[in-house]
Amino acid sequence: MIKKVGVVGAGTMGSGIAALVASAGVPVVLLDIPGKEDRNEYAKKGLERALKAKPAAFMDADLARYVEIGNTEDHLEKLKDCDWVVEAIIEKPEPKQALYARLEGLLKPTAIVSSNTSGIPMKILLEGRSEAFRKRFLGTHFFNPPRYLHLLELIPTPETDPRVLAEIRRFGERILGKGTVLAKDSPGFIANRLGVYGMVQAVRLMEKHGLTIDEVDALTGPLLGRPNSATFRTADLTGLDVLKLVTEELAHATGEDFALPAWVLRLVEEGRLGEKTGAGFYKRVNGEILVLDPRTLDYVPRAKLDLPELGAIRDLPLSERLPKALELPGKYGAFLQELFARTAHYTLEKAPEIAYDLVSVDQALEWGFGWEAGPFKNMDAVGLARVRDLLGAHGLSVPELLEKADGAFYKNGAFLGFDGAYHPLPKREGVISLKALKSEGKTLLEGKEAALLDLGDGVALLEFRTKMNAIGEGVIRMLQKSLEYVEEKGYLGLVIGNEDPRAFSAGANLALILSLAQEGDWDELSLAVRQFQKASMSLRYSPFPVVVAPFGLTLGGGAEFTLHADKVQAHAELYMGLVEAGVGLLPAGGGTKEMLLRFTKELAPYEEADPFEAVKRAFNLIAMARTSTSALEARKMGFLRDRDGISMNRDFLIADAKRRVLELAPDYRPPLPPTIRVLGSEALGNLRYAVWAFREAGEITDHDMKIGLEIAYVLSGGEGPAREVSEWDLLDLEREAFLKLLGTRKTQERIAYTLKTGKPLRN
Repeated sequence: MIKKVGVVGAGTMGSGIAALVASAGVPVVLLDIPGKEDRNEYAKKGLERALKAKPAAFMDADLARYVEIGNTEDHLEKLKDCDWVVEAIIEKPEPKQALYARLEGLLKPTAIVSSNTSGIPMKILLEGRSEAFRKRFLGTHFFNPPRYLHLLELIPTPETDPRVLAEIRRFGERILGKGTVLAKDSPGFIANRLGVYGMVQAVRLMEKHGLTIDEVDALTGPLLGRPNSATFRTADLTGLDVLKLVTEELAHATGEDFALPAWVLRLVEEGRLGEKTGAGFYKRVNGEILVLDPRTLDYVPRAKLDLPELGAIRDLPLSERLPKALELPGKYGAFLQELFARTAHYTLEKAPEIAYDLVSVDQALEWGFGWEAGPFKNMDAVGLARVRDLLGAHGLSVPELLEKADGAFYKNGAFLGFDGAYHPLPKREGVISLKALKSEGKTLLEGKEAALLDLGDGVALLEFRTKMNAIGEGVIRMLQKSLEYVEEKGYLGLVIGNEDPRAFSAGANLALILSLAQEGDWDELSLAVRQFQKASMSLRYSPFPVVVAPFGLTLGGGAEFTLHADKVQAHAELYMGLVEAGVGLLPAGGGTKEMLLRFTKELAPYEEADPFEAVKRAFNLIAMARTSTSALEARKMGFLRDRDGISMNRDFLIADAKRRVLELAPDYRPPLPPTIRVLGSEALGNLRYAVWAFREAGEITDHDMKIGLEIAYVLSGGEGPAREVSEWDLLDLEREAFLKLLGTRKTQERIAYTLKTGKPLRN
């Protein structure tokens, strides 16, 4: 059992690993070489770097208290009681070997030691070590930044004790939230070997086919199921110096050609290293992003790739989009065809050398480089006959692995093994796949916008299926049907969750709301808001437990549904907020009411507490449209309660939520509706003064002031004396204020602008 972790090396990777471990609530010792004046200087700087990192390395900056710093000369003994020590020092064998020699006589016999090397073979690192040390040693290759990239490559040696591997895998998956992949002890392991090869090919083929940097990024991003940063923007984020170092190391270790073009090397020489130096392949000047012209090395305005064919396929599923992308006209299609052919050929040739199976290859690229689907899944999507044609067209041989494939690499729940036989896809314990459930016929109810699935053991799951899982009439209708179905069929409870990569729910369907407002259909709008409120309240008062499993973007109405669950099982990466003020509205699905209720309840045990503090806290949260940057922060903000759970690994989220339902179900009783004490005119006067002061100081616009006053009115319970009110009294005030703001021209302008640009408008 790993209860304490040591990290040696406080550079970017080491400090990031330490921040991740601390975010999981595990104590960490972070050491680095001694400084001259301050002996702990380098470890201290590493911790400070992690605290200042953007995006944040810690899920909650307060958890930095879990990190104890020191230096490797004075404080190596601090590692004596660590259960796992991660080495993340300079990428040279000799210093690593010297460190292991010191650790061997110091650590307890059960301590695991691993290296975060990105490519030095384990057998070299282990030279001179005892048999006992070798048994508890392996490679653990994190990806940068460790908090956000899902992949953790595990590189066991032939001597690694299987129990050591199992423990690191368990800790990595359940405690640190990683997707673990076993890699062979070969240069670059899996993800870097293939991912960097693909980046080098894209850079070379850009020149061959006469494309620009921004054209390549337009073609190699979401179009191919890759991140928005695509090729060159990714290199800028990583650092061109890092890319140069990795390519040189891979070339040296493999004897293969990973050379970057001369103009890229010149950028490195000139210190144009990307994001960290302010210029690389891209450069921001006065708010405008310019792109490098490789011929002159000057920065020029970006040119949008405007192909009608791109627009026609952009929103198709990847399995349909990818084959069509290869058929784009002219140089664009030619570039993509050759890039696909060369990377597919390299993957087919190298997979048996670097991985234990092709599933691991796909997972490594999906989890480490953010691909929507790995290379073998992509080859299946294109069709293996087409892959053979592309290889032939570019003078490439047909690798043995492709010859072994019988029509596809994946089929009928099995994958092609390197031995030429098909093997059942591995089932990960504690992981529930909604995609697999649907293929097994576990759909209970289905509509265009949502569906009800059977999770087994008497638990059902409601899945949203709209764009960004926006909540509209179809979702609310399916929610009501699902609640009725669960009760009628005797299910134990309901989970609300989905497998979208980005958003649990981005909130209500703003386009529909704006359309109805512009048509002046206020009766329909009032009814729609009331139905939304009823939907939220039905989650709270159903005769069985409802557990919501939010992750990623959980905004507006998505947050309101979450707030009304019996319990929440959230993914650690939770960006939750009541953001309606940003589009000129206020939360009207119960969110305003719920935050007032929560904060008032928190103060109830303290007779001396000022009840206005609850009102003020709710007002600041809603009026400022504050959003959490993690589930831990969501808990501090009040969106999650102490009894709500957090899953570090998104892969286990649905199963963890199901388990919560089963824990609640045996003696479940819905709560009784509470009354809420509102402060009336006294609170309203205080809030009105605060809003007016902000306006006088020029910090908000006239329309911001109008929104703030409406929020204040609801949170105060309207005019009048302090009194007890029901939830529905506040919900009625929410609805009236929402419709009043929606009727203003400026709010409608804000909604229209956000729908068009994805950004807020301050008017």
